[in-house]
Order: sequence, then C-alpha cells, then structure tokens
Amino acid sequence: MMMELRIRDLREDAGLTQKQIAEILFCDQSLYSKYERGERELPLKLAVKLADFYQVSLDYLVGRTDQKSGSKI
Repeated sequence: MMMELRIRDLREDAGLTQKQIAEILFCDQSLYSKYERGERELPLKLAVKLADFYQVSLDYLVGRTDQKSGSKI
C-alpha cells in the first residue's frame, strides 16, 4: 500500500497530472490511475522509470525507507 501513496504524493508534489505521468510511462491514464489506487501492481520496469524520473530510490518508492535517495557507502 505504501508504493501507491508514494507515487501519488510524488506526482502531486511535482504538480503533475496522472495523464502526464502516464505519457512518461507510455501507458494509458486509466492504467496509471489503477497503479495509484493499488488495483494493479506497478511493474518493476515502470517503478524504476518513476524512481529515476522523481530522483528517488526504489526503496523509498516501495516504502522500505523514508529517505528519498540511497545512502552512499
């Protein structure tokens, strides 16, 4: 459930519409809406694309951490 909240919050914080993000992901707005509502599982390939777009880590996107970027070791 955390990823759905994160992708919605990131989109809203960026001031973007679902349609704009759907275009970036090359999918329909209705499909992207299902990702945000948790009705469809976001494929890893698209999760990576969103993480890169928003410049956050995959761990942040899926809710494993509250730190937006990965730590540097």
